[in-house]
Amino acid sequence: MRSRLIPSAAVLALIAALACGCQKSAPRAKTQVRLAYSTASLANVFWQRVTAGVQQEAKKAGAELRVVDAQGDARKQLSDIEDLVQERVDAILISPYQSDPIVPAVRAANDAKTPVVIVDIGVKGGQYAALIISDNLAGGRLAGEFIAQRIGGKGPVAHISAQPGVENARKRGQGFAQVMAQRHIKIVASQTAYSERAKGMEVMENMLQAHPDIRAVFCENDEMALGASRALIGAGRKDVIVVGFDGNPDALEAIRKGELAATVAQQPEEMGRMGVRIALKAIKGEMAGQTVQVPVTLITRENVARFLPKEAPK
Repeated sequence: MRSRLIPSAAVLALIAALACGCQKSAPRAKTQVRLAYSTASLANVFWQRVTAGVQQEAKKAGAELRVVDAQGDARKQLSDIEDLVQERVDAILISPYQSDPIVPAVRAANDAKTPVVIVDIGVKGGQYAALIISDNLAGGRLAGEFIAQRIGGKGPVAHISAQPGVENARKRGQGFAQVMAQRHIKIVASQTAYSERAKGMEVMENMLQAHPDIRAVFCENDEMALGASRALIGAGRKDVIVVGFDGNPDALEAIRKGELAATVAQQPEEMGRMGVRIALKAIKGEMAGQTVQVPVTLITRENVARFLPKEAPK
């Protein structure tokens, strides 16, 4: 009888050990949250900064993160997000390249019960846990008030816009236009430069030819403002005031040098970090349809030193 009990005990011990091993390994497979971030274009410094914030917070939270770059292509971004939905990630953060074309992707995530967090650019449909966005209307008005004061309330002025269908940029232009109308300052030219520096330069060159009396230009992002500045410097027109939007390092340096008059600064890294924190809550069902507005700040030559990167100690 003893010879039969020993094998039975050994078998039971083996089964217990295997069961214990399974119980220990299973949670490890489930504890790491899988997040994904679809960014509009990593060629743009602003989106690089948002991505850095997303990466920092995901690492801090111990979450797995996959970043996909739409490369300024709405169709690619739609395809990228549909792939992420199929991969069954736990939540998707999206910075849309355009507000309309991204709607089917958001709805696909909704159908799969995958939480969506929109970072910086709104969408025209679908459901999201939260929209994290700068107060773009207020920012456009800040830029408008600054320009109106600098030119003594007398135009004409120009407006260089981002690609069509970008809701946050549209609000920047709307805020700027409101102030110009209130101050009776005429906007004689308005054209898109698709958020790109090279196109901003080209558009500004064309505007100068058509309207050589322009006194100021508001650009809906810093990349276009830096392009416009290059065109004005090349034409010997340092008298024209250029104001951008984002607060990127290149723009701050250009303000320090006197090449840009001002920029409306956002907090892109914090927007990225906030997006991850909200995504983690959304996975637990704690967020639904909220809008979180991040304050903006006007940076000029008078206060730019506070925002420039500090030199590393030697």
